[in-house]
Amino acid sequence: MTSSGVVHRQDGGAALRLLRDGELTVEGRLVDASNTTLRGVLTLDGMSARCVYKPVRGERPLWDFPDGTLAGREVAAYLVSAATGWDLVPPTVLRDGPFGTGSCQLWIDEPADAEPLVGFVPADSVPPRWFPIAAARDDDGTAYALAHADDPRLARLAVLDAVINNADRKGGHVLVGPDDRIHGVDHGVSFHVEEKLRTVLWGWAGRSLPDDAVDMLGRLSRQVAGPLGEELAEHLTLGEIAELAARIDRLCRSGRFPQPSQDWPAVPWPPI
Repeated sequence: MTSSGVVHRQDGGAALRLLRDGELTVEGRLVDASNTTLRGVLTLDGMSARCVYKPVRGERPLWDFPDGTLAGREVAAYLVSAATGWDLVPPTVLRDGPFGTGSCQLWIDEPADAEPLVGFVPADSVPPRWFPIAAARDDDGTAYALAHADDPRLARLAVLDAVINNADRKGGHVLVGPDDRIHGVDHGVSFHVEEKLRTVLWGWAGRSLPDDAVDMLGRLSRQVAGPLGEELAEHLTLGEIAELAARIDRLCRSGRFPQPSQDWPAVPWPPI
C-alpha cells in the first residue's frame, strides 16, 4: 500500500479486506456493458481504491444461465485464478452495496501508453509474432484481421478460459495493468456444464500446453477436489464444479489447448 493509502493490485489481502468491508460509493455507470456495471470508490481505515460493482438485480436474463448467478460466477473465476497462482483475475468478492448484493472487483487502470495485445489490424500487415484469428472488412471494404499477440501472458489467460469455460473472452476483457501484467475481467458467463468456450485467443488452438500450465493443472485438480471446491460451492452448483474438474482432467490428458467447436460460434460478438 502506498503512503497515500491507495490500495493496488499487488496488495493482496488489503485489497480483499477493502473489497469486502469498505464503504462503497458509486461514481457512475459503464454504459457499454450489457448488464448494470458501476464504477465506485471503496474506503476503509484510510485506504481507498476504485472498483467495479455489478449488482445481481442489474443482470439481464439469459436463456442458458440461471437468473441471478452471474455475480457469483465472477467471484468463482477469481477463486480459480488465485488457485492457479497466476493471479490473472483482479481480486473479486460478493458483497452488499448501494443496489444490493453483487460482485465487487478491484478496478484496473490501464496506462495510456499500454500496447494492445488483441485487436483488428490490416490484413496485409499482421504484426510479427501475432496470430490472425478471423477475417473482417470495414465499411469501405478494407480487409482486416482480428489478431492477438503470441504472448505467454495471453497463453496463460487462454488456459484459464478453457478451465472455466469462458463464453465471452472479448479483446476488451483483456487489460494490461500499470505493472505490465495481464488481467482478465468479465467472467459472468463462465462455468456452464455444456461446452461454451468463446474467445478471441485461439492462436494456440491444438498446440501443446506449456510445461508450467501442465504443472498448474495438476495442482488445480487436487485443489478442486478439496478446499477450492468447497469455496466454489458457495457460487456454483455441484454439477458445475464436477464439470470444472472434468475439464481440468481433459486438459491434463490431452496436454493441448482446445480447438474451436463446430457446434456454436467460437468467437464472441462483438469480438472487441
